[in-house]
Amino acid sequence: MVKLSVIVPFYNVRQYAPDTLRSLRANARDGFEFILVDDCSTDSTPDILARAARELPGVVHVRHEKNGGLATARNTGIDAARGEYLTFLDGDDWLAPGHYDRLLAAIEDLGCDFVRTDHVQCTARARSVRRVPHGRRGVVMNPRDAILPADRSTSVDYAYAWAGIYHRRLADRGLLHFTDGLRTAEDRPWIWRLHRGADSFAVVGLLGVFYRRGVASSLTQIGDVRQLDFIRAFDQVIEETAADPDADRLLPKALRTYCAIIAHHLSDEAKFEPAVAKALRSMSAAAIQRMPQDALGDVLDTMDPHRSSRLRRLRRRVITAKAAA
Repeated sequence: MVKLSVIVPFYNVRQYAPDTLRSLRANARDGFEFILVDDCSTDSTPDILARAARELPGVVHVRHEKNGGLATARNTGIDAARGEYLTFLDGDDWLAPGHYDRLLAAIEDLGCDFVRTDHVQCTARARSVRRVPHGRRGVVMNPRDAILPADRSTSVDYAYAWAGIYHRRLADRGLLHFTDGLRTAEDRPWIWRLHRGADSFAVVGLLGVFYRRGVASSLTQIGDVRQLDFIRAFDQVIEETAADPDADRLLPKALRTYCAIIAHHLSDEAKFEPAVAKALRSMSAAAIQRMPQDALGDVLDTMDPHRSSRLRRLRRRVITAKAAA
């Protein structure tokens, strides 16, 4: 019987994959399977994974014939998984020895649908602890209660799929799959759906995942059009939250987060290629136009003046353009 399925997508990470795979070996045990999904890498990553498939216990090796992005690669792993529990790791991150033993023990002891954990962020040689923005630890709670308040960072803002473990019943209910084709912000619709749809969760203070930030090949470091998938991702969050029975309570949080992300990208648009920066402005304006306007006005009234004024200017340009047409 497979107890835990670990889903690890890889794409052109030859520099980091050996560290990732060594850390998986330090977590291997009977009943664990490691689903290594090669998302059609074009460097030597496939050779590294082929060697791992021969040497690492419990490996399931899958290769895409076409690059589909992180969300699609994770879905491939979910569909192949046989474990009672599932978790994720990215192909350029790594684990502390024995982390999965401790993580599995935590969710079995708590008996909930999913457990979220803290992690260590690694930027070059610097290390810093990143905590789940939820104060209560080791207590089973209703995931909906961890979405709010709207004006503070909450569990839905900690959108790291690899920072936790999930019972198979969530996959069976359609709550673990990602939106195919999203190349950035793929965790955002996923974490919102998880918190709206699951019955129970808990937070534990395990520090076993080491998240490598600032990798040159990461989409967060590349100013091309794939970054704009955040708009499609948050459009989905807004649409699904608006259809929720608790929409009146939850929608302001979703709108506020969306607006904050738009403002962040607009303030950093110099990193984008000129054509992408132009598309960012026009797509952001269209996104603001699609939002429920009364609720949007309330959200802008409660945001900090700098971000609020930037978004109001964008909103006015939309209204002016519509009037001129």
